[in-house]
Amino acid sequence: MTSEDRDPDLPATGEEGPRSSSLPWAGAAAVEEEPVAEGGRERGRKQLPLWLETVLLLGTAVVLAVLIKALLLQAFYIPSESMEPGLVRNDRILVQKVSYWGGGTPQRGDVVVFSDPGGWLDEQQVPQARNVVAKTLETFGLFPTGGHLVKRVIGVGGDRVKCCDKQGRLRVNGTPLEEQDYLAPGSKPSLITFDVEVPRGYLWVMGDNRGESADSRVHLGDPGGGCVPVDDVVGKVFAVVWPLGHAKVLHRPSTFDAVAGGDSDPDQCGGERR
Repeated sequence: MTSEDRDPDLPATGEEGPRSSSLPWAGAAAVEEEPVAEGGRERGRKQLPLWLETVLLLGTAVVLAVLIKALLLQAFYIPSESMEPGLVRNDRILVQKVSYWGGGTPQRGDVVVFSDPGGWLDEQQVPQARNVVAKTLETFGLFPTGGHLVKRVIGVGGDRVKCCDKQGRLRVNGTPLEEQDYLAPGSKPSLITFDVEVPRGYLWVMGDNRGESADSRVHLGDPGGGCVPVDDVVGKVFAVVWPLGHAKVLHRPSTFDAVAGGDSDPDQCGGERR
């Protein structure tokens, strides 16, 4: 039989046997075995010492925590009853900063955490790093220092906030606020009457438990006039995460939707307290 007489579908053979590359079940590319080192062990990269791996992991975790705190989220706890019933004493809350990126600013109705504008807290109310762990966290900016407060934004720059009308309601730019959804039961909008204009770049803030909140009204006579600089705002409270029985997401009350923008522009915060 000549080569021309062979069945073309049969594999070619020779003294060395069939060539595997021509077998119909053979792959198009050969697979090579990994080289084996002496003693049967695979050659690989030298592993880092355990202590060095631990240091690198801890360092990475700290860097990520600092970035998250600086750019995205920060956790706080509620130290008083001033924001009841929405936020109860010892609640653990998350504050997000994304809403105020790119020139965004706090809006009426937001619950915000802000740094003490000056004199709102005494030394006993300011957290202190008293142990090694807390001091280490403070070094990396993970332990809140300097004193922070949490209140609801009632007025923003350009607004006129007045209390109270004949029905006992707050008015912002002439629009009455219906605050039953978030005020503490039995709490009146304010026992302090006032009429203030908020400068650009500042906020007028009040607690939801008005009878237990030392907020903008109480500090109306201070050098800052009771207003909080927008630059002092850490972020907006968006969730209670602990205890689980009180966990929830916070929403902006609809009563603020009806408030039109104000057109006042005083040189400084302040107004009349009666």
